[in-house]
Amino acid sequence: MTEYFVAKDSIVRQIWGKSDTILFIFAGASAEFALNKAVDWLYFTGRLPADPIGRLFSTVSYAKAILFSEKQAALRAIDSMTAIHSGIEAKRGVAIPDWAYRDVLFMLIDYSIRSFEVLERKLSIQEKTEVFQVFNRLGVRMKLTGLPNTFEAWTRMRNEHLRENLQVSKYTNDLFNQYKKHLGAFRYKILLEAQKLVLPQRVKKLMGFRNTSLFFLIVKLYKASRMVNMDRVLKSFILPDRHKKQIKGLDQ
Repeated sequence: MTEYFVAKDSIVRQIWGKSDTILFIFAGASAEFALNKAVDWLYFTGRLPADPIGRLFSTVSYAKAILFSEKQAALRAIDSMTAIHSGIEAKRGVAIPDWAYRDVLFMLIDYSIRSFEVLERKLSIQEKTEVFQVFNRLGVRMKLTGLPNTFEAWTRMRNEHLRENLQVSKYTNDLFNQYKKHLGAFRYKILLEAQKLVLPQRVKKLMGFRNTSLFFLIVKLYKASRMVNMDRVLKSFILPDRHKKQIKGLDQ
């Protein structure tokens, strides 16, 4: 019997099995990435500012591939990802801080939960714990230090990271300018409104975002559109042409 890294009936597969949810995860992460105090690491190779949308898509696509893979294949993919980061550290001559690795892992946990709850329904504590446990296993395999042992401990650490590891910097402004450049003014506005629906209060405050989003009613209409199979038409309208094939491939 084939063993998978994530069980087929896991809530994590429900969350990451739809491009809708993944796009909101992407929206949240794109804002928080720009505020992270270690964002300079993402500028080291020059790839992020050159293609921020593509790089963020590759990040979520890589995570998705791991979550839906057979266990040994997933472990090999995680090891490969660890080796890539080690190579970047060697080129720069300094190690990426452990807290920076944890921040990325914590983002995937938090925005998985927040995005699903915006688009689908509230998750139970048991389901949230399962999301935490899956990504925590990924972190353990990457040999990350200081990981929490429980969902409750993760919640405390997540809030601590949000307080201590975020700041507005020249990279913040540059990244958002690049988002606008690569998306265009209309789609950039959509990104901002989507971010407001999923971002933690701390991130919204740093970005100067209001608490309400114009997307609130649009999301309700979007949910209704799925009942009549209009969601793909809407997605094709709001997403850049060069990423449509990637986005379609995110549905599982």
